[in-house]
Amino acid sequence: MKIGLDVMGGDFAPDATIQGAVLAREQISSNDRIFLFGPSDIIESKLKEIGADSTGFTIVHSPEIVGMGERPIKAFTQKPNSSIANGFKYLKSKEIDSFSSAGNSGAAMVGAMYSVNTIQGVIRPSTLGVIPRENGGMNIILDIGTNPDIKPDVLYQFAILGSLYSEYVLNVKNPKVGLLNIGEENEKGNLLCQSAFRLMKDSKDFNFFGNIESRELFSDKVDIFVCDGFTGNIVLKQIEAMYSIMLRRNLVDDYFSRFDYENYGGSPILGVNGSVVIGHGISNAKAIMNMILQSKQLHESGITKKIKRAMNKYTQSK
Repeated sequence: MKIGLDVMGGDFAPDATIQGAVLAREQISSNDRIFLFGPSDIIESKLKEIGADSTGFTIVHSPEIVGMGERPIKAFTQKPNSSIANGFKYLKSKEIDSFSSAGNSGAAMVGAMYSVNTIQGVIRPSTLGVIPRENGGMNIILDIGTNPDIKPDVLYQFAILGSLYSEYVLNVKNPKVGLLNIGEENEKGNLLCQSAFRLMKDSKDFNFFGNIESRELFSDKVDIFVCDGFTGNIVLKQIEAMYSIMLRRNLVDDYFSRFDYENYGGSPILGVNGSVVIGHGISNAKAIMNMILQSKQLHESGITKKIKRAMNKYTQSK
């Protein structure tokens, strides 16, 4: 497998990204290869600096750099030889099988949507987050910020995307979908949730549980929490904030240690024609390593092909 990494993406790049790539190289098969996108002189210098064997990598010279604060579309179009732009070019041409970046998340989304393109039938691609269950296992929540303003049919599709990810990447059999709401009663919520509930309640495309409250985020009542990106982003950042407080107060046990973002690497973009993972901007070497391994797992699950089949079935039934 050929795994792509944006070496210049992230607050601590290129040191953290190179170190993370070296750690990932130790975890994968000798038949796998990591493609490093960035200025070749910097990459070679950093590999030499830490005494890493460069033979396990393919360096793709990408002299331009997209900064974290640059406007996504402008940066992507005006810097065609940037590490992130070249990564998506290689993914589109199938010279690599997956691509990940902890850099400008907006540019990554632009690259995913307009380079490898959205899967036919998908209205809006989605990013998801993982939430550890108290009794073991993992829940997912989507969307987590990509789509703050959406319509009910987009929420319906998020349920399809989340169900496929839960089943084929997390190996959950017949996963349950909950619509995140302020109450469990059928008529609860704002107009978006009320309309989405009516679409979802008799669905044959996924296993719909019904409305679900945020108090159940860490339980096993459902496997997938579906919401708009505005709500999902607030939920995820609130969880991150509580974890940070507990860490500072030395209140972290075995369960709460599972909330450390380093363990998961990043957020996959579901609904595009390729395996793409967006990492946290503050990613350290461990987080970069897990981001690379996550992108490998995403590709090996065949999730993109499964989404294509599901969306073809969905559009034909409408």
